[in-house]
Amino acid sequence: MDIGLYIFPTDQTINAVELAKVADQAGFESLWFPEHSHIPVSRATPWGGRAGAPDLPEFYWRTHDPFVTMGACASVTENIKLATGICLVAQRDPIHTAKEVASVDSLSGGRMLFGIGYGWNKEEMAQHGTAYGERRELLRENIKAMQALWTQDEASFSGDHVHIEPSWSWPKPTQQPHPPIILGGAAGPKTAAHIAEFCDGWMPIGGRHAISGFDEVAKACDEIGRDPKSVELGIFGAPADEAKLTELATSGVSRAVFTLPQGPRDEVLAEVERVAPLIDAMRDA
Repeated sequence: MDIGLYIFPTDQTINAVELAKVADQAGFESLWFPEHSHIPVSRATPWGGRAGAPDLPEFYWRTHDPFVTMGACASVTENIKLATGICLVAQRDPIHTAKEVASVDSLSGGRMLFGIGYGWNKEEMAQHGTAYGERRELLRENIKAMQALWTQDEASFSGDHVHIEPSWSWPKPTQQPHPPIILGGAAGPKTAAHIAEFCDGWMPIGGRHAISGFDEVAKACDEIGRDPKSVELGIFGAPADEAKLTELATSGVSRAVFTLPQGPRDEVLAEVERVAPLIDAMRDA
């Protein structure tokens, strides 16, 4: 099992570049950064879209751009993979996003993981002109369009929402055919169908109960003739406990990502040091 780390890179916690260097030297497999372009003050949508959720933490609107952050981290590291966790694809332009993904992957020597998600913040999406009810199909078409840009010399795509006339777009990603596309979120039938169609992995939040949805993913893969084993299984917010991780590994989980505190530098580094022994403990799990 590979072990990764997750943090909102902001101006109020450890500098992401320093964290990347420390994590790389410690042997962590990956470092994940989320994305929020901004947070409208209206705050009509509860945190995570969950009724009764606590107030949204301030770090949500202080987050650095993930692609700029990954590029900076790539320049000072050698082995660690750099990941969006997650990129809000439905509220993004697919042409620019394809260029950013390919650029980070190329400049890092093929070390990018493209974590994606549908998103939950209706106000944030609305400011980008994204209709909340269309976000799933927008994500799908944006990803399909990006895959064309990454893999075709003269790329084109035509869907209900996205249209790209034959175009040139370089650099192409170092990883072929493109960086792994990993979808977050609970795997209901629609999400499972998308994972089967255009994703390389699924990464829900939580522990063992969260991965029970893989049955839906396997069913969706079977329906289109894809081997379910070709879908990598990971966990965001994994428990930093060897026994629980071992149980997850026996269930097919190949990557566990620990959430770091949004505190000051010393607090973050202390947590990195605390969980680092699990890298070796889970290496052969």
